Amino acid sequence: MKEIIVRSFSGLLYILLLLISFKFQIALIIVLFIFGLICMVEFNKLIQLKSRVPYIIFIVLYAIFGYWQLASNSRGLDESTQILMVLSIFVNLFLIKDLFSEKTIPLFSSKRFILTTFYISSAFVFLILIAHFHKEYNPYILLGTFVLVWTNDTFAFIIGKKFGKQKLFEKISPKKTVEGFLGGLFFSCIASYFIATFTQTLSFTSWLVLSIIISVFGTLGDLIESKFKRQANVKDSGAIMPGHGGLLDRLDSIIFAAPIIYLFLRILLYVS
Repeated sequence: MKEIIVRSFSGLLYILLLLISFKFQIALIIVLFIFGLICMVEFNKLIQLKSRVPYIIFIVLYAIFGYWQLASNSRGLDESTQILMVLSIFVNLFLIKDLFSEKTIPLFSSKRFILTTFYISSAFVFLILIAHFHKEYNPYILLGTFVLVWTNDTFAFIIGKKFGKQKLFEKISPKKTVEGFLGGLFFSCIASYFIATFTQTLSFTSWLVLSIIISVFGTLGDLIESKFKRQANVKDSGAIMPGHGGLLDRLDSIIFAAPIIYLFLRILLYVS
């Protein structure tokens, strides 16, 4: 009972901090920056990287894109984001390939820096870009994506625990089930209708596609982080959130899905 109370309190505190930060542009940028640094620390421990270079790259990348948003200066922004998006998705595809490999994810020096840059750092850049997608600060698309992640994770856990029989990826995450995944996907699709209705940012069809993207790629992100933890022989990425583990454990889904979400939004922009 005490563990449930602690877990609920830390989870609620995390959600409240995010929700409050959405109200102010600078607050969201600062909060995501702090979250990014914490995730970088946790991820570097998992891959046993002690260099300061990843932190410098993250700070520089985040500062450049954050300044562009605050200054409403789009000069060079489109070209830079396209390059970053292509490289990030390319790295994600290799992580998916490694996930389905029986071998451990190879972590030679150059690959560690590639991962910290285009798997962790770029994800937080895309999160602030999503919040400024319409060339002005409008956090409702980003808020909606977080709600979809929370909905998917919550109902995947509930349905999986209640009805789960068929293992989804037993070698990596024994508790995840096909029934849980489908339950999370189903309720995310339902949530997309209410998000479309109340935020009035994108059409219901667009939010429905986003719910599928988040469920699929969010689950893959969770599994990929689980494989990193298995290689590091740890249960959680950290201990900053009592009852939950590390912040990376909470953000692994949206970190992996962020560049895919941004790609989908760009496609919408071009076809509309």
